Amino acid sequence: MTPPLRVLLVEDSPTDAKLILHELKRSYDVIESQRVETASDMRTALAAASWDLVLCDWSMPQFNALGALQVLRSSGLDIPFIIVSGTVGEDTAVEGMRNGAQDYVLKNGLARLTPAIARELRERRSRDSRRQTEESLRVSEVRFSRLAESGIIAICVTETSGIVREANSAYLSIIGYTPEDLAAGRIDWSNMTPPEWIHTDETALAALRETGVARPWEKELFKKDGHRVPVLLGAAMLDDRMIIAFMADLTERRRTEEALRRVEEQFRQAQKMEAIGSLAGGVAHDFNNLLSVILSYASMLSDDLPAGDPMLEGLHEIKLAGDRAAMLTKQLLAFSRRQLLQPKIVNLNEIVVRTENMLRRLIGENIELVRETSATLPPILVDPGQIEQVIMNLAVNARDAMPGGGKLMIETGVVTLDDAYVAEHVGTRAGPHVMLAVSDTGTGMDKATQARVFEPFFTTKDVDQGTGLGLSTVFGIVRQSGGTVWLYSEVGSGTTFRIYFPVADNAAIEEVRAPASAASLDGSETILLVEDEERVRLLACTILRRRGYNVLEAAGGGDALLICEQHPATINLLLTDVIMPRMSGRQLAERLGALRPTMRVLYMSGYTANAIVRHGVVDSDIAFVQKPITPDSLAQAVRGVLDSPGVRRG
Repeated sequence: MTPPLRVLLVEDSPTDAKLILHELKRSYDVIESQRVETASDMRTALAAASWDLVLCDWSMPQFNALGALQVLRSSGLDIPFIIVSGTVGEDTAVEGMRNGAQDYVLKNGLARLTPAIARELRERRSRDSRRQTEESLRVSEVRFSRLAESGIIAICVTETSGIVREANSAYLSIIGYTPEDLAAGRIDWSNMTPPEWIHTDETALAALRETGVARPWEKELFKKDGHRVPVLLGAAMLDDRMIIAFMADLTERRRTEEALRRVEEQFRQAQKMEAIGSLAGGVAHDFNNLLSVILSYASMLSDDLPAGDPMLEGLHEIKLAGDRAAMLTKQLLAFSRRQLLQPKIVNLNEIVVRTENMLRRLIGENIELVRETSATLPPILVDPGQIEQVIMNLAVNARDAMPGGGKLMIETGVVTLDDAYVAEHVGTRAGPHVMLAVSDTGTGMDKATQARVFEPFFTTKDVDQGTGLGLSTVFGIVRQSGGTVWLYSEVGSGTTFRIYFPVADNAAIEEVRAPASAASLDGSETILLVEDEERVRLLACTILRRRGYNVLEAAGGGDALLICEQHPATINLLLTDVIMPRMSGRQLAERLGALRPTMRVLYMSGYTANAIVRHGVVDSDIAFVQKPITPDSLAQAVRGVLDSPGVRRG
């Protein structure tokens, strides 16, 4: 069944209208029609319904075909218009068609009307299809134009030979060329490709010729100024000679990836250093117990022998070797951030100035020492002696990197580390910092050396020229002091170490209390000694009993609790190791507080721990003695606690 034919009849004769419809019913099953006689009625009908065609008489009392054509044109509708009249002549018909009519049919020859309508309907469908295609193309062109000029993606059209013929502003911006360069044909794809990427382009071009499309690939392009830019490309053939390419600038992505790689590398390095630090701290703890025994017995034996005894020389050598070993364990503790700090509010410039004369003697006359200190520096909270050690170690490292002489520069200043810097440097925090920079003009370091430079025992020097602990000590001191240290170096261009210390707040900070100095270190008080290491416990008992103290021994927390419950007399002092199995020294002191509220506490350990300190800083009213102990250091610490009114229990 054919669709209904919707006909608008502009006809003053109802009879003629019926004849026309009768003829149309020969070919169309359903006809929807309306007859109008005036321009006003025609405009109303055109607006009210959708019509397949208009059949119009040439001349009517109130209207004519030319007027109807004008009404149709003013409506903007594309509807076939056929003149059906009994009076139209050839000249009149030509005039009508010149004004927009598609055809004319005489009323006495209506047999020709149906074919004429079929033809015009086909033409209309063709025009409609063409208009839709053109509109779709126009919309597509608008979208493409907006995309091309949006700057979101770079687009160019290039010949297979490489000459770029069309390009949007985003493309020109990426490669640094101008519209004038484009118009002059000076942008040549082949000249913009670095040699190592030519094979990649050839592979993509082969895919284009074979399939018409090249999968996206990454490469680099030479910009107009000669610099390289990383890009992501996709391309398709427009015809056998022209290629359209879409391009994205990867510079920011590469920058982000590189920043992420550096952060990940720093994080891995920090994890490695933390693991090494834990190992170093544990080793130092065990060695300090051994050194306590070696140094103390050597010292006591020396005190017991008369002057001139041949054994004294050997004991002296034992003490020297022990002191050297103690220094190594101290450096290990510094690296592992488990040494004891005595922080003070200081001005970094004062420390730098104080070490200058010592540095000049240390580095030698063939190295020029240059100091550039900021006029005003905010205070920092650090251990001055440890910071002096940092400067000395960095100066020694710089001196060794300049065997033929050079320049050593020490600089201080105030910097504010922003979020961008913190994001790329693991372990740093944003805010104001005081900077210490130590630079040299020496040999510099390659990347492999820089990656390991802070590791303990790593050194590029000969075996007999260093322990490899200098820079690891710097690292540990700086980190334990709340700062960060970063290295900048290139082979042949020298090295710079930049250290950042957080600016101290305004809160009053008390210095770590020093052991009291007494005329006599002897005593008669009762001391409860708790130490799980048998040799160290025996040593401490020997030292204290030689000084006159009454010593109660315990190998751990359980024994100490039992002694406190059973001992009938006063116990003046608890001397306890910090790190012990099952119960720490701090926990033991807290448990014994209820039993012996007047008993004072002195802690000892081979390395600091959170049970006693916060980040290596002992509370000002907690007494602590660092292993390795010696007869004098232990006696001074014990006497200082017993005589001081300001020491708390723990």
